[in-house]
Amino acid sequence: MLLCENYTSHEDSVKTPYCTTHAATGLLLYNSPVMFEFTVEAQDGRARAGRFLTPHGELLTPLFTPVGTQAAVKTLTPAQVEDTGATLVLANTYHLYLRPGDEIVRDLGGLHPFMHWSRPLLTDSGGFQVFSLAAIRKIDDEGVTFKSHIDGSLHRFTPEKAIAVQENLGADIVMVLDECAPPYDYSYVQRAVERTHRWAERCLKVRTRADQALFGIVQGGVFPDLRTASAQFIASLPFEGYAIGGLSVGETKSEMYAMVELVNDILPVNRPRYLMGVGAPEDLIEGVRRGVDIFDCVLPTRLARHHAAFSPEGRLNLQNASFARDERPLDSSCDCYTCRTFSRAYLRHLIVARETLAGTLLSIHNLRSLIRLMEEIRLAIQNHTFEALYSEWLARWRGNAKRDYTEEISS
Repeated sequence: MLLCENYTSHEDSVKTPYCTTHAATGLLLYNSPVMFEFTVEAQDGRARAGRFLTPHGELLTPLFTPVGTQAAVKTLTPAQVEDTGATLVLANTYHLYLRPGDEIVRDLGGLHPFMHWSRPLLTDSGGFQVFSLAAIRKIDDEGVTFKSHIDGSLHRFTPEKAIAVQENLGADIVMVLDECAPPYDYSYVQRAVERTHRWAERCLKVRTRADQALFGIVQGGVFPDLRTASAQFIASLPFEGYAIGGLSVGETKSEMYAMVELVNDILPVNRPRYLMGVGAPEDLIEGVRRGVDIFDCVLPTRLARHHAAFSPEGRLNLQNASFARDERPLDSSCDCYTCRTFSRAYLRHLIVARETLAGTLLSIHNLRSLIRLMEEIRLAIQNHTFEALYSEWLARWRGNAKRDYTEEISS
């Protein structure tokens, strides 16, 4: 560990490049204002346009993050992902721990050279995937024991293990281990919140890399009192960023929006806010309106593999015979390679012929659609026209929303 010097407030923690001691908890913490600096450049209501500096480049927020579960965004090369305008990619700790193994990735130089992605990377803690294995895992206060979905082998994740694995993987942004509980069981959610808080402190204690931004995670289901308590506690710890977890897991949209707004009114204004696992276009719009900076979701590439595309007229099912002679692009306003080059008729032909190129071309379009939406939103925030355009964006994108896009273990 580096030598530490004390600081007396959360704000002071961002002003020193040294390892410091958190006044409230006594935790030894790294601070790197040079590597990780978040600035809010403009606001329109709660909506924020910001810049987040990381070791692998600057992130302009708000932004949408493609999911590369197995260190690859499905069907796309890194160059194709970059061409969509993506600046941040998420990789999955659970999957990469099991295969090929985090130590192998470490020994090969880390995720950036391993997957040939030179821009910022984010890894989740693996908690969501582990807790999705309800039939083959056991949770206790120290961690969670689970069986691999690949071969049934037994494994153990603790907060310390989750940090060690992510340090081996080497992403720019890493997450604490948390417990993602079903949203409506108050007594269970309360226990999960308390466990998440203890695990967050343990994650802070064992981190050793100053070149990784550690994000805390707020839990609490749909219960305002639990969300408030969780946001206040997690915000009291000096993380480089804060995430909102346990949403888009079965609650209604109105409940999700209410929890996001409540939490963001508590979280520090000088840190990025990340809404985990949310990616329907209307949810991005509503999330930004409530102060979210970062989103991720498997939705755009999963829809592509199921022959669906985003469009201003509503989601398109390219299997439909009505597209057999349609010479139009998927979206005449879209600047992606797919829309600049191919017709709906050709895309339908690829689908009917079972050509894998269909998934690639639809993934390019779907990712670009969400990233372009976020670019438009950022510009509107800077121009103070976000609220004026809010209803127009919702009317344009509402027909593309759907709620059954929670990531599966086999993704």
